[in-house]
Amino acid sequence: QVQLAESGGSLVQPGGSLRLSCAASGFTMDYYAIGWFRQAPGKEREGVSCITIRDGTTYYADSVKGRFTISRDSAKKTVYLQMNRLKPEDTAIYYCATGPGPYYGRSWYSEAEYDHWGQGTQVTISS
Repeated sequence: QVQLAESGGSLVQPGGSLRLSCAASGFTMDYYAIGWFRQAPGKEREGVSCITIRDGTTYYADSVKGRFTISRDSAKKTVYLQMNRLKPEDTAIYYCATGPGPYYGRSWYSEAEYDHWGQGTQVTISS
């Protein structure tokens, strides 16, 4: 049974940092991709970042490029999202999801390309 569990969400001040974790179980990560999405109150869920486990290729939304870094630890079956220089507009529930990866024309930022989702972790940026 595929399971994804996010952790690391918290309340931090603007300019601060957080590291989110996505622990995977029940499948072999090597042949998949893990994406991070977020959903702010009253807004649609949007793609934040993605990493392909096999070769470590990374993708970022323009809004987080240069501030967020996605990485993987295959041995621990965990993907991380390091978030720096956080802004109030980063406030959202952050979800990780797994899918076959942005190959053969698939979009890394499309929810439809992901099969399994975690429950989410709340990130709040406020002074």
